[in-house]
Amino acid sequence: MKKRRLFSLIMALTVTLFATAAEKQDINLIPYPQELILTGGTFRASGAPVNCDSSLGEDAVKAVKRFASSLSFDCVKPSSFATPYGLAATAAKGAVKGFAFIKDSSLKEGAYGIDITRRAVVVRASGFNGILYAIQTINQLLPKEIYKKVEAPKADWTIPCMSIKDEPRFAWRGILLDSGRHFWSIEEVKKILDAMEIYKMNRFHWHLTEDQGWRIEIKKYPRLTEVGAYRRGTMIGRDFKSCDNIRYGGYYTQDQLREVVAYAAERGITIVPEIDIPGHMLAALAAYPEIGCTGGPYEVWTRWGVSPQVICPGKEVTFEFLENVFTELTEIFPGEYIHIGGDECPKTEWEQSAECQAKIAELGLVTDEKATAEQRLQNYVTKRIQDFLATKGRKVIGWDEILEGDLAPGATVMSWRGTKGGIEAAGKGFDVIMTPNEFCYYNYAQSEDLDNEPLAQNRSPKSSITLEKAYGYDPLDGIPDGAQDRVLGVQANMWTEYIAEPEHLEYMFFPRLLAMSEVQWCRPSVKDYDRFKASALGRHIEILDFLGYNHK
Repeated sequence: MKKRRLFSLIMALTVTLFATAAEKQDINLIPYPQELILTGGTFRASGAPVNCDSSLGEDAVKAVKRFASSLSFDCVKPSSFATPYGLAATAAKGAVKGFAFIKDSSLKEGAYGIDITRRAVVVRASGFNGILYAIQTINQLLPKEIYKKVEAPKADWTIPCMSIKDEPRFAWRGILLDSGRHFWSIEEVKKILDAMEIYKMNRFHWHLTEDQGWRIEIKKYPRLTEVGAYRRGTMIGRDFKSCDNIRYGGYYTQDQLREVVAYAAERGITIVPEIDIPGHMLAALAAYPEIGCTGGPYEVWTRWGVSPQVICPGKEVTFEFLENVFTELTEIFPGEYIHIGGDECPKTEWEQSAECQAKIAELGLVTDEKATAEQRLQNYVTKRIQDFLATKGRKVIGWDEILEGDLAPGATVMSWRGTKGGIEAAGKGFDVIMTPNEFCYYNYAQSEDLDNEPLAQNRSPKSSITLEKAYGYDPLDGIPDGAQDRVLGVQANMWTEYIAEPEHLEYMFFPRLLAMSEVQWCRPSVKDYDRFKASALGRHIEILDFLGYNHK
């Protein structure tokens, strides 16, 4: 009995030492797993066979096959790939060699486990997403050359033996890219998606329409891209009275968008498209003036800011237009959510419009201490499009302005004007995505030394979002205990008024996007800025350099 107790004590001490050793040996993973224990020794990955349980599904098998192909090039001994049956039973007996990807239905969606011994790397997950995240973890444990299939300094690739149990803290782990103000090539969009895959992000919020440009082909309304996709020039720097008079624009065809949707899906990413209504629609009004209150004249805006010219909800033709646009949108993007904007909509034209005032009277909308009649008219727009999209099996997301007045049940609120909107929405029972500008707007400078930063949205050093500030954000701060399950997640937003080149775009994203990945994924007890900055960040800067991302 004493021997058993002594053995148990030794084993417990050994596990504790191995857990401490994980920190000392700099296991530089981003985002860091919820549980990681080093167990001693190494596994040789070079030439190891790769087996994938076929019951995981076609997408998971495809992801594992892509991983296997990354291990099989000239400087590394080729790996075989197979999808055998009975893999779980084989692994349970300890008979498996090499990499084994096994279905484990007991794990939650997105969760995974990795057990690395000298003999095998056994990965368990319930489906595609868990398998994909496990692969990203394994990739980060290998030399950076795994990402580009080029010759590594050493052909014998090894991984420290360890046990990992991991799952995401939040289901929604996103970024926003604004293609309305400045247009980004398909190649650059894919490059951002590649980074999202590495850091386990799963929602790409694509802002596709603006006062300054309409970026999506709608076949029923060709003038949206013929006219709305181009402006006659762009303001220079912060001079709102200036214009460079250089025609600017571009748009994505529906075939291109479907290509990007498929590319993202292969990387575990769902695209959430945004058509911003009822404000931020000047490009659409320039193409189809009949949906406006005044009939124009309208011109795609050359300056930044918020245009007072908005669509007219007093006209039925406006809703015919919107329903046709959103119908084509749902045929391109298969995801559950459609973002309908709802932010920064001036109401002056509605106050002066006979059609809008008639609609207000028809609906019995009133002004009281809670909201104006015109704010409630926006609620009507939101609810009508929400109901329409529900017939297509979709849910709506809107910026936190949609809370003004009476928001219909079922909408999701994206909190951007600080955290107040998210706290209010969660308390009222609405699902929430946190993206407060003081923590999550990466178009703000990364340093308080604005003189040595490229042009950014903020003019005050105090509003800069440093790496440490970005890392320190907790999306549940201020959310009542009983409402925290309403917070779906968090995302970083990149608005591009002052960002026109890929190098500038990437500089603003990196390395803060790495900090965001830990905000999205890690439990508070796992987050550690000192660990992140002192060891992991340097390793991942090397990966970013290797893959050609600009971060400096």
